Amino acid sequence: MYDVQPEQVPLDPAAAKPGHAPGERRGCDALVDALVAAGVTTLFGVPGDTGVALYDALYRRTDDIRHILARDERHAAAMADAYARSGNRVGVVEVSSGGGTTYVVGGLGEAYAAGVPVLLITSDIHAGSRGTGALTEIDQVALFSAVTKWTRVAENADELPELVARALEEAVSGRPAPVALIVPENVLDEPTRARPAHDAGAPVLPARRPAAPAEAVAEAARLLSEARRPAVLAGSGVHISRAWDTLEQLADTLGAAVATSIHGRGAVRGDCPWSIGVVGNNGALPGANALMREADTVLLVGTRANATDTNSWTGPARGGVPVIQIDIDPARAGRNFPGALALPGDADTVLRQLLDAVTRLDDTERAHRLTAVRAAAAAPEPASPAVAAEAVTGGRLLPDEVVRIVCDGLPADTPALADPGTPTPNVAVHWRQRQAGRTVVVPRGHGPMGYAIPAAVGVAMARPGVPLVSFTADGSFAMACGELETVSRLQLPVLFVQFTNHSLGWIKMLQHLYTGRRYFGVDPGTIDAVAVAGACGVEAHAVRSADELAARVADFAERPRPLYLDIEVPHMIDYTPPVPAWDRGLAGNAERPVY
Repeated sequence: MYDVQPEQVPLDPAAAKPGHAPGERRGCDALVDALVAAGVTTLFGVPGDTGVALYDALYRRTDDIRHILARDERHAAAMADAYARSGNRVGVVEVSSGGGTTYVVGGLGEAYAAGVPVLLITSDIHAGSRGTGALTEIDQVALFSAVTKWTRVAENADELPELVARALEEAVSGRPAPVALIVPENVLDEPTRARPAHDAGAPVLPARRPAAPAEAVAEAARLLSEARRPAVLAGSGVHISRAWDTLEQLADTLGAAVATSIHGRGAVRGDCPWSIGVVGNNGALPGANALMREADTVLLVGTRANATDTNSWTGPARGGVPVIQIDIDPARAGRNFPGALALPGDADTVLRQLLDAVTRLDDTERAHRLTAVRAAAAAPEPASPAVAAEAVTGGRLLPDEVVRIVCDGLPADTPALADPGTPTPNVAVHWRQRQAGRTVVVPRGHGPMGYAIPAAVGVAMARPGVPLVSFTADGSFAMACGELETVSRLQLPVLFVQFTNHSLGWIKMLQHLYTGRRYFGVDPGTIDAVAVAGACGVEAHAVRSADELAARVADFAERPRPLYLDIEVPHMIDYTPPVPAWDRGLAGNAERPVY
């Protein structure tokens, strides 16, 4: 029922393109051939003037590559980003010169910061018009310099197959990141005989699995073996490397607690006895943060370990305890912790090196450590000091309760997405995940609002036919609601759950805590999300009780389809989410957290 059908009927192969001889190959054909040969089956994009020839080539290849029409270039990039994360592969997005390129940068920023492999293909003005002030002219190389690690301009059609292969290789090599291939419209139209060298298939992620230097591994193994309270902080590099099992084996061998960043959520099984959940300053419980703060040796695996991940450099503290960092990028290993022991290399490879080198813990000490880890994981969330009975009157529900009801009503390990704001900390703490893997996608590279609605399209394309849930909020909805038409058009099995508090709640909470409650620019007018979703062709309901929510979720589980639920929740000022710095702020600490 949920298989995506081609959006156009393929052109009769015998038909000739006006202005070209029958059977003549152009640069646009070579470009599409190269994508197909590289195993690309899905392309997200928005058409524009300079890309007309490319769309003509795509029209002829609908049996080989699906084009998913987005309603905005930023959203198309979010789709490609989530497709890459969910499928552990390269996501591909296409836009045209001018507005298309400037819009797509917003989506690529998140992917770049989060280490997600995305291939951006952009068309450009005719090379002969460069410097003339032509409509849509912009220096694309300069534009993309901050959000890609590799950018090339194709100057002739013959080099397109090689450039596509090179771009895909760059995207998955080292630390994954977006790359850009810029193709002027004259190159797309240029006759060529160039073809891909061979059908290489999809690029493998990670492209290479380098080992860390033996001397550094030996020293790290010594530190970990001698530690009395070792802990691991795991990030998305564990998912990219598929290092889940090896990480759990190492934790069991050492008797080490395993915490994750939000990007690393699912680095070990949800019922792994050594797991303490997410740590940091956006969706963490006090027990987990305390255990990380009190660890006497910390192993960082595939994580930036920035201020948010480490609760403003308190877990672990800079210079406080030995820190060991595994990272595929040698320049990042130990970057945030001066004096850290760097283990540059692939996460799974280096974890296996450590597993072979550490001393196995005896059973008595293992049992003692396990008791401490389970106690930390079970420490309760602090009650919000601002909670009052009136906070949940008038048909409002508590956001943590909403997450638990949705999780309980859907099959185990249903893919879940979360926007910034109310969704992120509540999903990070209260969404239960049983199996290891990246089934929860939260954009914490930049934390862009409006991500979860278009990203749901990307996850649905990566996992066709699998029902999923996307948690959003009224502020993010206003930025991305047009993509509900995309979901409706493709009839994707997505349950959208909107937290509505009629404000830009995160920023308003910061103003509440740190600027003397002077609220400014954070109270937009209300949008009727149910009406808008309905106008986009999505079934939508305003939900005003826990029983109704449970019933709606059960109905979705039985009949997966596009479904939008709008739920009123208290403002963060009245019901504080699990954000440790805000607990401190409400207790009187007026110092803003360091990001």
